Amino acid sequence: MPETRLENPKEAYNIVSVVSKFADDHLNIVRKTSAVLAIAGLIVISRSIKLITKFNSVSEIPAHFIEQNVSLRGRVKSITEKGLEVEHIPIHVPLLSTLLTRRVCSSRLAVHLAGVELTPEARLWMEENLSPTQVVWLRLLSRDQETLHCLVSLSTGSVWARSVNEELLKLGLARTVPVWGLPPQSRLYWRLHKRLLQSEVSAERKRRGLWKEDSQWEKASRTFRENRVVRFLMRLFKWT
Repeated sequence: MPETRLENPKEAYNIVSVVSKFADDHLNIVRKTSAVLAIAGLIVISRSIKLITKFNSVSEIPAHFIEQNVSLRGRVKSITEKGLEVEHIPIHVPLLSTLLTRRVCSSRLAVHLAGVELTPEARLWMEENLSPTQVVWLRLLSRDQETLHCLVSLSTGSVWARSVNEELLKLGLARTVPVWGLPPQSRLYWRLHKRLLQSEVSAERKRRGLWKEDSQWEKASRTFRENRVVRFLMRLFKWT
């Protein structure tokens, strides 16, 4: 049976000494190599989790972003009948953003305000309160082809974000509808739907917007105009 050769402690010590001496003599090389490896690691991680990727279309957003209801930051570009058009603002990381950002023409993401049915007055309110450079947060709830269904919050710099969805309901400028794309039996669906309903009830109690009651004069005028005899006489005068 062959004898097992034991390593000489002095030889092992000499090897360690040589490696240590090389590291000391070439400290700058070691540091630069470590920095390069660290940057390469950050690039791989950033690409894998889409940390600093700018999304130029709804289809580019990873499915797990939707499933986990990730919040994205964006800049309002225009107001539409169903919501907003927003330019995505990715997270900026010094150096990495410059290395990884592709030079492409920025496009807009179509955003539908989840859980609300907008009125023409709601669009006017958004045009007055959301400037073309307004920064908003989009909490992703679901995706319908090239449209995102989101909870939209204004980026005011304070801890408490102002929800546009709830604000429109509180002002009576929208109605609640089912939150599209979320399973009705899920906890998130009922939590969001409850908040939106509370905002709508608040507007109804305060008689705002859609829930505003007509004055006595307005009620009498409408009744007078809808009277059959009055309508007949008005048509008769038009003919003559």
